[in-house]
Amino acid sequence: MKRFYKLVSSSREQGGHTITLDGRPVKTRAGEKLLCKTESLAQELVKEWASQGEQIRPDTMPLTQILNTMTDRVSRERAAMSAAVLKYLDTDLICYRVENPPALCTLQEEIWSPWSAWFEEKFKHPLATTTGLQALAQNQVLHKAVAEYVEAMEDDHFTILQLVTSLSGSIILALAFTDQAATPKDILRAMFLEEDFKDELYNAERHGPDPMLSKARAAAEIDLNGAQTFLENI
Repeated sequence: MKRFYKLVSSSREQGGHTITLDGRPVKTRAGEKLLCKTESLAQELVKEWASQGEQIRPDTMPLTQILNTMTDRVSRERAAMSAAVLKYLDTDLICYRVENPPALCTLQEEIWSPWSAWFEEKFKHPLATTTGLQALAQNQVLHKAVAEYVEAMEDDHFTILQLVTSLSGSIILALAFTDQAATPKDILRAMFLEEDFKDELYNAERHGPDPMLSKARAAAEIDLNGAQTFLENI
C-alpha cells in the first residue's frame, strides 16, 4: 500500500492513547481504534508508522500487528485461542529430542534443557520428554496448572504468548518470553537449533545459507523484537 499520510502522532483519550495519521485515528481491520494502554507504547507505534517509506510494509510493523490481533481477535476469541495455545504442551518443540547424532543431542541439552528446567521450577512439576515418534501426553496436573496460569493472563500478555507459541512451536519458550525470562535471541537460538546445526555441518558460512531459512529467521526476529518492545511498554 502506498503511504497516504505525512504526519504521525498520538493523542490521549479515555482508555489510552490513539495513533493518528494526519489527525485521523488508525483503525484495526474490524474498524476499532488502535488503542495503546500506555503513552510509551503509543510512541513506539508512532515510530513504526513514521519510519515507513513510500510504501507501507506491514511486515516491518510488528507492534501494529500485535495490537491489531489483541483488539480484533483476542478480545473476541480468547477462549478458542487459549485452547489452541494449550495444545502445544503435548507437542512442544523442546520436549522432542534426538538420540543421534551425539553432537545434536549435546546441543539440544545445552540450549533446550535450561528452558525445561525453568518451566519445571515455575510450575513445580516434572516435564516429560521423548526421543521417539509417539506423541507425548503431559500429566493432567501440569496441564491444569498451565491452563490456570494462561487463563489468568491479561489480554496484552496473552497476545504475546500466543504469538511466540505459534512462531516457535513451544509454549514453554513462549511462557519464558512472556515472563521476560527469555530474550528474542534466546527464542531464535532455540527454535532454529536444528537448522543452525545443519548449517554448521554443511559449512553454510562458506557456501551460503538457505535463502528461505534466512528470510524466515529475519521475519521471526522482527516479530520477536516487536513482542519484546510491546512487553516493555505495557
